[in-house]
Amino acid sequence: MVYQMITIKNTILAASLCLLASPALHAAPETDVTITHQETLRGSITDQRSWWDLKHYHLSVNVVPSARSISGINVMTYIAIAKQDRLQIELQAPMILNKVTQDGKTLSVEKDGYSYFISLNKKHVIGQEYKLTMHFSGKPQVAVRPPWDGGITWQKDENGLDFVASSNQGNGASIWWPNKDHPYDEPDNGVKLSVEVPEHLMDISNGRLIKVDHNKQRKTKTYHWAVINPINNYAISLNIGDYVHFSEQYNGEDGILDMDYYVLRDNLAKAKVQFKEVKRTMQAFEHWFGPYPFYQDSYKLIEVPYLGMEHQSAVTYGNGYQNGYKGRDLSKTGWGLKFDFIIVHESGHEWFANNLTSKDVADLWIHESFTNYSESLFLEYHFSKAAGAEYVRGMREGIVNDRPIIGTYDSNRQGSKDMYNKGGNMLHTIRQIVDNDKTWRDILRGLNKDFYHQLVSTQQVEAYMSEKSGKDLSTVFDQYLRDHRLPVLEYIIKGKEILVRWNNTISDFNMPIKVAIAGKTQWISPTTQWTNVSNKLKQPSFVVDKDFYVASFNSLGN
Repeated sequence: MVYQMITIKNTILAASLCLLASPALHAAPETDVTITHQETLRGSITDQRSWWDLKHYHLSVNVVPSARSISGINVMTYIAIAKQDRLQIELQAPMILNKVTQDGKTLSVEKDGYSYFISLNKKHVIGQEYKLTMHFSGKPQVAVRPPWDGGITWQKDENGLDFVASSNQGNGASIWWPNKDHPYDEPDNGVKLSVEVPEHLMDISNGRLIKVDHNKQRKTKTYHWAVINPINNYAISLNIGDYVHFSEQYNGEDGILDMDYYVLRDNLAKAKVQFKEVKRTMQAFEHWFGPYPFYQDSYKLIEVPYLGMEHQSAVTYGNGYQNGYKGRDLSKTGWGLKFDFIIVHESGHEWFANNLTSKDVADLWIHESFTNYSESLFLEYHFSKAAGAEYVRGMREGIVNDRPIIGTYDSNRQGSKDMYNKGGNMLHTIRQIVDNDKTWRDILRGLNKDFYHQLVSTQQVEAYMSEKSGKDLSTVFDQYLRDHRLPVLEYIIKGKEILVRWNNTISDFNMPIKVAIAGKTQWISPTTQWTNVSNKLKQPSFVVDKDFYVASFNSLGN
């Protein structure tokens, strides 16, 4: 998901100045720990979810922009993996679940908030495949501030024609269609989308276009799209407008990749210039992360009436055909204006979010931290290692250190927005600890290869990175993911000696760090206890490597 720009004071300086003066810096942040019943239903793997394995969706919808309404059916294919007689799905108001049928028979449905519990008429056989048909209709929630406060965006283009799009990562796909709305289970065999729109418009959705049916009497067209790979449900999207199309092919690591672009008619000339960024993005990310994960489903970039989202194989774009983030450099280094933020960031999610997908919303850092860091890797590939490092360091100004990056499990609760900039800086810090660029690149590519098209947990990613790097990164992850505080390397220059310790950290924090002592670069391994790192220096001095995301200060102030 795209990063929301915020401006705060530099947290490294703030931590340095406030460490001794403010005991609150050591305390855990106050949070609302009350988990509602609806959050539990939505965020946990209930008994009514766990017994069946999702295989495929065929989502057929009729979108009527003039009425801001959507109606349709979702034929859901699944396999029984245990014995149960009730099945849970979600559909959020004001959308209405009209009825549910199986084998032509209407099933009994019990509503609990926006979760629905469907009673099955027949006993299921373990290992056997079944289909369930859900009929739904209504006027879905209008997106207030897409993509962060999502829903459906109903707008007009400059020619007065309808311009409509879905964006619902935070709110959930069930904001406009009924589904198994939990990230732990994706349709293994993909989805088919059949989207009916007014005759003068186009719908561009995920995957490849199979055919277009013309409905002369209704004065509509139905676009049929097919995704053959697993897909997270929030990535399934509608994008409707007066589009024109152009395309190219990219000769990538896994062969020829079809790349299709859909933009509003009046923006074609600008798009043909700005979208040259896509090939540059693909070059950089295939280098760092391995082959684009969805060659079979192709790559699309689609203009939408909001900033953009990582919809799998249908990346959406609304950055105004300009470099930076709406024309601004989030890093304030100058490097952020060397690329189109939305093209690079949202395309990076094809690897981290769509290829590797977190099993629980609490682990959303896996999506956002790696993708935030991908921006600096793009710069490193096309410009220099120094450029990438300067950019990621510049992003520190947006870090607030308010609460942990990992959210609350089994409750559909994300962690801090620091999962973007702080998460990216955490990864940049870990790269320094690995201290081998080949190994670092192998880890990034290995994650995408060894967890190809898989759902993953934080623990799996942590264990993988520690194993492949040959470094115990456990306390690093604990500090940066599970604690909100910025580590402070405290030091004392006492005569000809230098004492150091970690402060403002978890009790067993022991991250190694590169420093310059009397002008000589070396590694040290501080703990939370004072230790001597030098002896008999004629002119002692102490400087922390700037590529580690930590604060530091001289306790004695000399």
